[in-house]
Amino acid sequence: MARRPTAPTRLNAANLTRLGAPRLAELLAEASVGDANLKRRLRLELAAEAGPDRLAAEIDKRIAALAAARVRVSWRKRGELIRDLEAHRRMIVDRLAPADARAAFASLLAWFDLFRGLTARVQDPRGELVFAFEDAAPDLWTLAGAPAGEDPAALDALAEAVGRHPQDYARWIGAADDALTPEFARRLLAALPSAVRSARPARGAIRRLADRAGDLDLWLSLATPEEKGAPDFAAGAARRLLAAGRIGEARAALETALRPSPSNRRWTFGRNPTAGRPALTPAWELASIDVQEAEGNRQEAQDLRWAMFERDLSPQPLRDYLARLPDFDDVEALDRAFAQAAASDDFGAALGFLMDWPAHREAAAMVLERRREAQRPWPRKAEWAARLLQRYPEAAEALGG
Repeated sequence: MARRPTAPTRLNAANLTRLGAPRLAELLAEASVGDANLKRRLRLELAAEAGPDRLAAEIDKRIAALAAARVRVSWRKRGELIRDLEAHRRMIVDRLAPADARAAFASLLAWFDLFRGLTARVQDPRGELVFAFEDAAPDLWTLAGAPAGEDPAALDALAEAVGRHPQDYARWIGAADDALTPEFARRLLAALPSAVRSARPARGAIRRLADRAGDLDLWLSLATPEEKGAPDFAAGAARRLLAAGRIGEARAALETALRPSPSNRRWTFGRNPTAGRPALTPAWELASIDVQEAEGNRQEAQDLRWAMFERDLSPQPLRDYLARLPDFDDVEALDRAFAQAAASDDFGAALGFLMDWPAHREAAAMVLERRREAQRPWPRKAEWAARLLQRYPEAAEALGG
């Protein structure tokens, strides 16, 4: 059958090209009269055609205007501002960087410098501005790795930016994904002035850089006594030490969170029925099990994983348990785990575990077996019914009833 021709009035690139460049130019000029963002975008495109110097100047002019502005931005105008910021970032990354990496890096650094001032004057209750800058973080570190990796002046400029806004850069280091390499993190750490490295507000940024750089001793040295006494932090420290083969230190890191003291009092009082003992967390328990295994207590570690699954019906200890079993033994153990969940007194936790594993056949059987409990108002009831509907409609109906 012959393909039907595209409707000539449908808005797509192929149809619009039929209008020709002169007519499209007229339409764009007309549309930009009442649209400041479109007007700026067209100027950026014209500047890009004129060359990287002209484009960099146009971008920097807009960034300077935003930096100097003091007018508060209402929630109605927030989206327009974010689209403007995104358009300039994309021009820096997509058009300026291929032609002049150093200029692009300088412009993007100035773009990120806008964040602190914008947060003070933009109504952003949903965090859209924050997310826009976090989403841009990989671009920052990708561009930084090119000129700053070779140009000491560019690296120094980045180090100064970290010193100016260390808490913001801690956020962007955390959002860097793979764009911030260990090698570049080490170079940036070395470039930070001593005043920045010793400043308390910079602790978070330096610790995240140390983590990226694989400098475990520096990372540990930046932890406060209160942090070391927190079970989740102790678990993270233990895992890093295990990965480095420092098993004894991993055990010591975990035990720091077991000792009640003023530095970990918030974990000690009112949160654990066992008087005088800190309230532990699943992360601490999982790390403790891994340390047990590293110390050679493999069977004890396996027993603890199974006991933790039985207690909480949590998937991670069960996955860890199964991963260490011989072939075929894991199948038998998984069947036993599903049976244990289906017989649990906590219907909601059991069904949540089976649905999320996923083990939908077992979940459907459990619903049909325990219809009365299934009909209670569980928080995720509608979600579970929707996921079961196609293959297990009777169970979905029983759950939805």
